[in-house]
Amino acid sequence: MPERRYTAGVTPTRIFLIRHALVEPSARLVMYGSMDVAVCAVAMAEDAATYRWLADRLPQEARWFHTPLSRTRATAEAIFAAGHPPRSMEMEPRFVEQHLGEWQGLTHEQFTTMLRDPPHPFWPHGADETPPGGESLRDVMERRVGPALEDLVAQYPGEDLVVVAHGGSIRAAVAHALQLDPHQALRLSVRNLSLTRLENHGGEWRVNSINEEP
Repeated sequence: MPERRYTAGVTPTRIFLIRHALVEPSARLVMYGSMDVAVCAVAMAEDAATYRWLADRLPQEARWFHTPLSRTRATAEAIFAAGHPPRSMEMEPRFVEQHLGEWQGLTHEQFTTMLRDPPHPFWPHGADETPPGGESLRDVMERRVGPALEDLVAQYPGEDLVVVAHGGSIRAAVAHALQLDPHQALRLSVRNLSLTRLENHGGEWRVNSINEEP
């Protein structure tokens, strides 16, 4: 691991964000959002080298967190099985994926035929669009992920924290650190099993990497 960097004598809190493993093929056909869908067993076997890389790349004494969705816990357990010393894990529900409300379970074809706000250039819906019965990306950023990050820093100053999360919540975390708006946040591509590293130096955020891979 790279050496810690210090600012004004303060040991930074380091947050390691991992997007969960690829989900099963049937789930990829629909807008699954915060539905609890399973990971793809075939892809997990094919990605064995990536799990070994993560096992070696992540700090051994970090605190680990996962979301209420099984795909994040399954991903963490696969990293432990690949060689990282097993750690007790805590659930942090505020890092769960964006809740798409009534859109969840719709096929992509069904979704594109609905009359809605203009979509984002790189996403099927608008950055500030709120699904019926769901939440917007702004909600994810401002009501959940941003406060969760600040709470973790306040609770575990100077420690290493690993959070196995989702594409939407990792975008929200980077956006919080860089003070991006939701439209800018949706320009970020977050790949499955990629590593994103944030640091907080006495209240100041720094983004060290996005989408680290072997």
